Amino acid sequence: MNKRLFLRTLIATAILGSSAIALNAHADALASAEKSGTLRIAVPQDFPPFGTVGPDLKPRGYDIDVANLIGRELKLKVELIPVSSTNRVPYLTTGKADLVISSLGKNAEREKVIDFSVAYAPFYNGIFGPADLPIKSAADTAGKTVGVTRGSVEDLEFSKVAPANTSIKRFEDNNSTISAYLSGQVQLIATGNVVAAAVNESSKLRRLDTKFLIKDSPCYVAVNKGEAALLARVNEVIAKLKRSGDLNQVSQRWLHAALPANL
Repeated sequence: MNKRLFLRTLIATAILGSSAIALNAHADALASAEKSGTLRIAVPQDFPPFGTVGPDLKPRGYDIDVANLIGRELKLKVELIPVSSTNRVPYLTTGKADLVISSLGKNAEREKVIDFSVAYAPFYNGIFGPADLPIKSAADTAGKTVGVTRGSVEDLEFSKVAPANTSIKRFEDNNSTISAYLSGQVQLIATGNVVAAAVNESSKLRRLDTKFLIKDSPCYVAVNKGEAALLARVNEVIAKLKRSGDLNQVSQRWLHAALPANL
């Protein structure tokens, strides 16, 4: 074998080996979780009412309840992994988590790299701001400053329809986005209706009124590509939780509304 052919063979072997390692890292996450007895679930820590830290410094919220219910049904211990909007998908794709339950909306870009369960929670994105600011459509945000959480569905969707002279200020997490609004750094924010309601409950500063809706974007559990067994089990559990009324109880507790019949 001459040197050139030897090098080509060596490189090809290395590429195939690294590909096999990458595939094995995500191979049958359900079997791995069952073997270890633990299911690693990424959850939000700064996005009430879906996920936040309670007075006892423990995570709490809609997504945390759903994570624990899925663990219960799968008879696995749940390891909660706090994530932000920007790192929740990377935590999944790099093998740091088995599932992401973090108010995650579905879009074409995300579907290229991860798979989604059936919907488990209602969520509506929109533009919110003070009652005395006359905003009824994306066109009305021209010349205004709008805060969004970087990489969120609101960021992606509003960026498509915002006028060129709308100033979009992006923040790294939801707490920063909300704080920017409450402190007057931005005139409006793009967020979910349940988040706006939670802000109004917790603060009397600059109450948030709905200006217009951007997108109906239910929440889904995310799994890695190729994890058919885990995805099927998660879908089975969500369907069971809907039938039993357990998921409706979670919705009533955190969203103060019944689970929509068409979810």
